[in-house]
Amino acid sequence: MECRLGCGACCIAPSISSVIPGMPDGKPAGVRCIQLDEGNLCRLFGSALRPAVCSGFRPMADVCGQSAAQALTLLAEWERVTLT
Repeated sequence: MECRLGCGACCIAPSISSVIPGMPDGKPAGVRCIQLDEGNLCRLFGSALRPAVCSGFRPMADVCGQSAAQALTLLAEWERVTLT
């Protein structure tokens, strides 16, 4: 599966504990990554500054669903169940 261009769900829904340029403490779940542009594209894509957790993420139907809205819902649920 390929990333859905302009989705950005993986840059919003999950928490990221790694340092992100502009977010030295990482980011909480549900907060837009500072590196996500207005078109929901990663400003660090392809850069060595991009956190390993981000570059290691692979889109899959059970995580990304059929739309950006569904991806946000699915990723938020994964975040919720992994923190409990």
